[in-house]
Amino acid sequence: MLFLRSLIFTTFLFVTAMLGGIVALVTFWAPFRWHWALTTGWCRLSVWAGEFFCGMKVVVEGRENIPTEPSVIMIKHTTALETYWHVTVFPRTAWVIKRELLWLPFFGWTLALLLDPIAINRSSGKTAVKQVIEKGKARLASGVWVTVFPEGTRMPPGETRKYGISGAALAAEAGARIVPVAHNAGDLWRRRGFTKRPGTVRFVVGPPVDASTQSPKETNRIVQNWIETTMGEISQVYRDKTDGAGP
Repeated sequence: MLFLRSLIFTTFLFVTAMLGGIVALVTFWAPFRWHWALTTGWCRLSVWAGEFFCGMKVVVEGRENIPTEPSVIMIKHTTALETYWHVTVFPRTAWVIKRELLWLPFFGWTLALLLDPIAINRSSGKTAVKQVIEKGKARLASGVWVTVFPEGTRMPPGETRKYGISGAALAAEAGARIVPVAHNAGDLWRRRGFTKRPGTVRFVVGPPVDASTQSPKETNRIVQNWIETTMGEISQVYRDKTDGAGP
């Protein structure tokens, strides 16, 4: 039954994303605000579908921590759920993504049109960080938030890796704050897993971090510590792995 419900949900996401992408490409001439409305509409529909088909109920904690001014979102990346969920909660945001995604036929074209992302060449090292700072400052100055998945890829629940410096460096250069987000979506939707299990997905928005009072490296440490500590509090998989790693 879990497999069937997951199949229906996945098919629903694929079909609606294809239809939305076709609409976006056909109306490429439309103002960006129209395309952003299409994006947020699909994201809300997808969150609803996750609960309707698979029983994944989403709750949000810490909404009061969301600043009124444009900020940098640093969010734990374990599934696809957080990528479209955060669009429904935060103001308009531009994602930092690897440029190769834009090369994909149809998907890449739609991604570029609907999200106006900050596409970088991750293999270029310091040049990639400079790209994030330069383009990110322009987005923030225009009132657009910036979303960074600091580990650069989806991580299995209970695991982490060194956070990339670009988000913290951007916040410091732009005088913006960082909003950390932790969640337990990976408990129900495993990395590269097909089956989605019923349960409650908790998204926790943390207190904003002022990036101007310490170095980007120290800011990263603060953000990562908060995210990973909170993950340990809300994720059963994190707790199980932590217990299993003990003596």
